[in-house]
Amino acid sequence: MVFSLALSIGNVILVMSESFRHDSAIIFHGNNIHLLKQGISEILLQLQDSQIALTFLDPPFNQGKDYENHYDSMREEEYWTWMKHICMHVYRLTKNGGSIYFMHREKKTREVFETLHSTGWTFQNLIIWKKKTSAVPQRYRYGKHYQIIAFATKGKKPAVFNRLRIDYPLKPGQKTPRKNGIYVTDVWDDIREMTSGYFAGDEALRDESGERAHKQQSPVALLQRIILSSTMPGDVVLDPFAGSGTTLVVANQLNRPSIGVEIGESNYELIVRRLQEEREADELDLEYYRFTKDLDKIVGTKP
Repeated sequence: MVFSLALSIGNVILVMSESFRHDSAIIFHGNNIHLLKQGISEILLQLQDSQIALTFLDPPFNQGKDYENHYDSMREEEYWTWMKHICMHVYRLTKNGGSIYFMHREKKTREVFETLHSTGWTFQNLIIWKKKTSAVPQRYRYGKHYQIIAFATKGKKPAVFNRLRIDYPLKPGQKTPRKNGIYVTDVWDDIREMTSGYFAGDEALRDESGERAHKQQSPVALLQRIILSSTMPGDVVLDPFAGSGTTLVVANQLNRPSIGVEIGESNYELIVRRLQEEREADELDLEYYRFTKDLDKIVGTKP
């Protein structure tokens, strides 16, 4: 369902630039600071659970890339002030014990920690997402082969933390799989990043010419793990930089209401199409987590 200029939820009508709702996923086209200050707060009041349980934060990295409606060469101080404003507003909207997963470059680990700490979040883990493709060699340093994801909570400990067990691939020399799988740790080396070109596979969103429609697309497997780990059915998930819409697509399949914000018009339209199409390539791999205790309760069922 598409809303132009206004969004009606319950008895509340909100003035917005544009928004779209599919099942329990809502995507807004607009400025995330403005929406975090006003619009999203009003929407949450109408939901059964009036606060955010989980936020996935994957902002532009300020590397001078060509984004629609965003200048990606900000002064460093200006950029991190912006990140602090985002984290501050998300913190205000988050329930006690709610979680945030803040993904960024490994070179900016200190800045990520400082941003979260200064806005009230309690650090829990630094997740190392180890890439599966070959690292690009560097002349004076080791090639980068991972990305950081800082996991933090509102309060000393998470209200929800599901200890996931996975059917991890056999290592060299290992002849038989572990009977009950293994627990997920803070090193994630089993989730393939979205590579460039042909090798990105069917999951990659493409335009009419076959080119990648979004070069920073997050993989379904990454958001599946994050959402399964830190929420239960009915918990509200937020993505202030919705990008290609992976967070909303996964949350919708896992029976979690979700809210996304995207400033780029082409990205917003891409997310709308992706939610409507319900692609086979976006389906979850729950079998990989079959050794997890009470997995059926964690996943839930459609109402």
